[in-house]
Amino acid sequence: MRKMFRVTRRGFLMSAAALAAPRMAFETAVAKPARGASESFSADVDLELVCQRDLAPILPGKPTQVWRYTGNLLKGPANTLTTLPDSYLGPLLRLVKGQKVRIRLRNDLPEQTITHWHGLHVPMEADGHPMAAIETGETYVYEFDVRNRASFNFYHPHTHEATATQVYHGLAGGLIVEDEEERALGLPSGAYEIPLVIQDRSFDEANQLAYWGGMHRDMFGFYGERILVNGRPDYRLDVESRAYRFRLLNGSNARIYKLTWDDGTPLTVIGVDGGLLEKPERRPYVMFAPAERVDLWVDFSGRPVGSKLVMRSGAFEGLVPPMAQRMMGGALFVGDDYPLFTATVTRAVSDSPKLPEKLATIQHIRMEDIANRDRPRPIALSMGHMQVALNGRTYEHDNVMDIERIPVDTVQLFEIYHAHGGGMGGMGGMGMGRGMMGGGMMGGMGGGMGMMGMMNMAHPVHLHGQPFEILSRTYEGDDADAYATIRDGLIDSGLKDTVLVTHGETIRIAKPFNDFKGRFMYHCHNLEHEDMGMMREFSVE
Repeated sequence: MRKMFRVTRRGFLMSAAALAAPRMAFETAVAKPARGASESFSADVDLELVCQRDLAPILPGKPTQVWRYTGNLLKGPANTLTTLPDSYLGPLLRLVKGQKVRIRLRNDLPEQTITHWHGLHVPMEADGHPMAAIETGETYVYEFDVRNRASFNFYHPHTHEATATQVYHGLAGGLIVEDEEERALGLPSGAYEIPLVIQDRSFDEANQLAYWGGMHRDMFGFYGERILVNGRPDYRLDVESRAYRFRLLNGSNARIYKLTWDDGTPLTVIGVDGGLLEKPERRPYVMFAPAERVDLWVDFSGRPVGSKLVMRSGAFEGLVPPMAQRMMGGALFVGDDYPLFTATVTRAVSDSPKLPEKLATIQHIRMEDIANRDRPRPIALSMGHMQVALNGRTYEHDNVMDIERIPVDTVQLFEIYHAHGGGMGGMGGMGMGRGMMGGGMMGGMGGGMGMMGMMNMAHPVHLHGQPFEILSRTYEGDDADAYATIRDGLIDSGLKDTVLVTHGETIRIAKPFNDFKGRFMYHCHNLEHEDMGMMREFSVE
């Protein structure tokens, strides 16, 4: 029987001296903002978020110790904060494009923390940079203008080497941005717009969170044995026989889902990370990696009272090495088929909105607008023995490679792919070919765990700041049958900030770096990988 471990701070906490050094580097690179509110910033929305310990009734019996965000609205529209019922998740934040927002983050936890507004286009000082982490009892004040188009975003800790454990404790929440273009569509709203945050967790015999797996957990990510939706197990919701808007967020540390309805009904996708698509897309299923969001139009019209529709994660292959799953054990393998939540029709109604044929207008990036269209910047994903890396390096603040220096107010082309091994040594220039990266320079750790097949796993890659466009996705792997189980659920249209990159794929993206100078992270959103150092930063100059 597997030994269960309570969630704790990672064993390799940095010493006080090690903490002091990166803080000095941070202050050298970009001045740290004042902890108090700025008198010159006239906020339309002013709110307090507190990171604190609490108890939550998740399973029958003894309550579970969690860490959570609690909110207090000081100024702004009444719907800015909405508490999810019976949930440890933070309040749903609802902002409007053009608002000036102040958020006062207070840390009442027993360790450092900082919060990142995943998906928002904000200055570095408001982005939740790991080196801006605050101590117990301190407050960090964020001030920013909402520049995003309408979208569903994600807030969570970005504390160096502790992001995975803090999110796993319960620190996470959804953030919706509205704008006039989306409001004019008359999409389902109010009780008919339902945010759904999907996470996996494990519990011990006392109903406390268990974080098992040791080095294998860190190497491959944590996979829990229970699925929670909005912080609740066996999630069920009652619906009317009409159209709904389901706004889904994958808040898991590492688990990838394959969203599919149990009766084979196609999923109608109307939006992704960066907001609405230009027009609806119908898919047999949708692949759903950590930190990704998907916006679904779900129409229960014509379904009789008492009928049920179950969202499942369908069977797939190839995204996590089978040997890794055997090492980690667990009753719910990645790639298994299992239920996520159930919707039951409890009331018949006659009125329902119609699905618009056109949803939004996206100003697509043109090739002539890309500054480096002939020399894409690489993001090479690699795994070796207890090491994960980007472009051959792990996280080092204030040690920026030449390929990570970005001119402000430019659009950049990136090529994301898997490169075996872990060492790229002195790679600093641009224009290095994939063959060189995947061969001589990065081949030195190819046998890190005995078989490179152990290292062949998918990575959800997140780039901070403005969303990007996926220009192309090419698969040249050696397992076409496994790839066929996920291929039709990869949505490359619309605007994204996180993209799932499977082994054997090469993905090209075009990403703007407008408005703000400073350091902005890019990393794997498998949170255990992020904490192991599969994270780097761009210096926008």
